[in-house]
Amino acid sequence: MLAKSARHLFPLTLLLVATAAVASPDRAVLLKFDGAIGVDPLTAAGGVDVPNVVRGINPGGRAWVIRKLQAKVFANATVAISGKGLLFSSGELIATRGGVTHVAATLACGAADATALKYTTAPFELNAAGNFSIRGPLLDGANTAVLPASCANPQLLIRSANPTTGAAGGWFAAGILDNDD
Repeated sequence: MLAKSARHLFPLTLLLVATAAVASPDRAVLLKFDGAIGVDPLTAAGGVDVPNVVRGINPGGRAWVIRKLQAKVFANATVAISGKGLLFSSGELIATRGGVTHVAATLACGAADATALKYTTAPFELNAAGNFSIRGPLLDGANTAVLPASCANPQLLIRSANPTTGAAGGWFAAGILDNDD
């Protein structure tokens, strides 16, 4: 009789634990991004082409496109990001990822220049179709970041990443902040 009661109690316990995890303030969504813009590595400034530097981060060496991006940044400094179709949009490598095998995400908060606070994820695989999934903490150097209560002028950049060293390189795509934020 006890085994039968426990069998009915187990699903209820799982439901309560899952509800508590979802309701946790640490998992509150701080920012949402829906869509992205691929990088054009050059931009005009006073009639002269200059590198398209964003928040002090240089662009990837060629133009890139991205078909789809959805991202959530949580109050506990973790992210859930999915991207599709991050590929070169010019040159002999057009419609491929070329030699890029890993990407990382950088969240910038603050002034719209190089002084912004920046938090970056570890590298995650970019498959041959240009699809990726980034799940995990934003880092402030080697440690999990402590995000500000609000992120002024948020910018989410998808960047090349070295899978061995973890170093992030140039940016390939910039997230579009969800209209609800």
